[in-house]
Amino acid sequence: MTPATPLPETVHFHRTELGVILSLYGRMVAAGEWRDYGISSLRDVAIFSVFRRTAEQPMYRIEKRPKMAARQGQYCVIGMDGRILRRGHDLATVLRVLERKLIRVVD
Repeated sequence: MTPATPLPETVHFHRTELGVILSLYGRMVAAGEWRDYGISSLRDVAIFSVFRRTAEQPMYRIEKRPKMAARQGQYCVIGMDGRILRRGHDLATVLRVLERKLIRVVD
């Protein structure tokens, strides 16, 4: 009898990571910038997708790739066109690239 091969584990966002992401998401919804989100947990990556409208491609993807932790950092923000906007080891620092959208000039 052969031992059962374990199913590959999926990557998930931890509660603290989701707290940081959802805090930014709430501020962006209040500002009218974002409307919906989706979370995907795959074998190599966890993805938090942000949408302006429900039925379109995501404006931004916040990805967690643990295999990249020792290299360029496990967190990255990817724009709608597929470009990596920021990558790093600290989630809050990586998300600052999106917080700049909240800063507006007041007359």
